[in-house]
Amino acid sequence: MRIDSITPIFIDRYLFVEIATDTGLVGLGESGAWGFQEATAATIERFSEYLIGQDPLKIEHHWQYLYRWTHFRGSVVMGALSAIDIALWDIAGKHFDAPVHALLGGKVREKARVYSHVFGETTDQLVDGIIDARAQGFTAVGHLTPFLDSPREEPYFETHIQKIRGATEAVERYREAAGEAVDLCIEIHRRLAPYEAVQLGLAIEEFTPLFIEDPVLPDNVDEMAYVASKINIPIATGERFTSLWDFQMLLARGAAQMVRPDVCLVGGITGARKVAALAEASHVGVVPHNPLSPVSTAACLQIAATAPNFVLQEFPNAQWGDGDVMRPEPDRLVKGAALHDGTGFVSISDAPGIGVELQAGAKTSFPYKKREILTRLHVDGSVVDQ
Repeated sequence: MRIDSITPIFIDRYLFVEIATDTGLVGLGESGAWGFQEATAATIERFSEYLIGQDPLKIEHHWQYLYRWTHFRGSVVMGALSAIDIALWDIAGKHFDAPVHALLGGKVREKARVYSHVFGETTDQLVDGIIDARAQGFTAVGHLTPFLDSPREEPYFETHIQKIRGATEAVERYREAAGEAVDLCIEIHRRLAPYEAVQLGLAIEEFTPLFIEDPVLPDNVDEMAYVASKINIPIATGERFTSLWDFQMLLARGAAQMVRPDVCLVGGITGARKVAALAEASHVGVVPHNPLSPVSTAACLQIAATAPNFVLQEFPNAQWGDGDVMRPEPDRLVKGAALHDGTGFVSISDAPGIGVELQAGAKTSFPYKKREILTRLHVDGSVVDQ
């Protein structure tokens, strides 16, 4: 069996890749470098110069070959490698007529606990989202920011006390809405300086969040470690990391209690399963990052199925995070999309490969939408992280 063609596919805001073999098997993957889809597609095409004609089952060898080919990596290169890796695992599963998780050692669980996204430009909207998620049977809600999903066009300003007390009061309301039936995954989106993160972490401890995600920028691991040493809430981070070695430095410093590898950015299933194993050695939980499509979800579930230290799976709802823009309906985008079971879990498919395939009309039904370059500014004109 040989690789016959590699095709990047733009649909809505997503970038997929299909790898076809001379035996008729086709593998499907997705890239997570969502801000640079065009550059990632060009990198996929560059990688195809090596891959076409190769045996698709030599997944680890191809991963090492492409990763170590040049000195230049980062999100674009790793987004391309991740998409290719997922597609190769999909082919391997179909070749052996087995789900990918069976090739990774088999399932340690039959279903994965998931959390629903909650969005809102006001605290009331976020509270309503928690109530709605609870009514749907979810036992955890995430993407839950105490700083609201304010429009990026709107200049930002708060005094320090408004920022910290306002966020604390918001989390208090979230807990009142959730009760003890729903865990809160507090999303900070890297918006705080270390001293602010410590103050907020101490202030919201009494509301028992499952974790506080990305309280500070991930660029300096020592800063994350400083925050972790001062607060009593688990820190979850890693969605921007592009390699196993980023996570190694994070864990060596005790900077996170839950890691968030993005299967579509950290090197695909090959990269993410290594991150999960590395975290397992430190008794650190795994919460795979997944803001993307049902293809990403299907790839993430292979990690959820096989990682003993899996905690929770991000499970996007029907809405993108900017206003009222809606995502493509999962069943119109792919066949075999994972579905919430009404009790806070999704079943882990036993279908061959990753278990999903693009619908025939998806590309025409959901034409490509380029992401706008838009960064929020402070009222003084400086850049704000959001």
